[in-house]
Amino acid sequence: MVDHRQHWETVYRSRAADQVGWFQPHAASSLRLVAGCAGPDAHIIDVGGGASLLVGDLLDAGYRNLTVLDLAESALAVSRAQLGARAQSVQWIAADITRAELPAARYDVWHDRAVFHFLTDPGDRARYVEQVLKSVKPGGHVIIAAFGPGGPLQCSGLDVVRYAPDALHAEFGAPFRLLGHETEIHRTPAGGEQEFVYCYCRRT
Repeated sequence: MVDHRQHWETVYRSRAADQVGWFQPHAASSLRLVAGCAGPDAHIIDVGGGASLLVGDLLDAGYRNLTVLDLAESALAVSRAQLGARAQSVQWIAADITRAELPAARYDVWHDRAVFHFLTDPGDRARYVEQVLKSVKPGGHVIIAAFGPGGPLQCSGLDVVRYAPDALHAEFGAPFRLLGHETEIHRTPAGGEQEFVYCYCRRT
């Protein structure tokens, strides 16, 4: 059985953050979707955002209430180092999202690019959705990006689940109203292409 925490700690300790397959110099789609549903005072959590540069872009855009959660402390350390003194204004959580202790009805926006598709066990997916229901305010927004039908079957040596937009939204169900979806072709640092599906919805 894979020790996922150790797996990701090894990944981030052995590879530069800008050489992992999911690296983006700027998470343009994520930033645009967040900006489309929330202003600078919104409470935002970036799930699996460890070494992502999104938190820096959000700070640059004036967002002030930011939380970054990642399974790997080493990934969070990369992000804190990138931000320097600005890291003090961000809340950092090293935890498994399916078991983390998150505050109730805290977040206006839940953002996840490339965590959900690693949840191959239905029980883990159900626990993930329970976390969203617990911690996103009624009327809050949920932005999930996962590998699309044309995406890879594995990433970083782990199996993944690929989703068409309707299938991805169906994992969350009736408490979430689908507002839209889009497809992005992500170019990896090695020059490959990966299909991502973004679904964005509102907690009813």
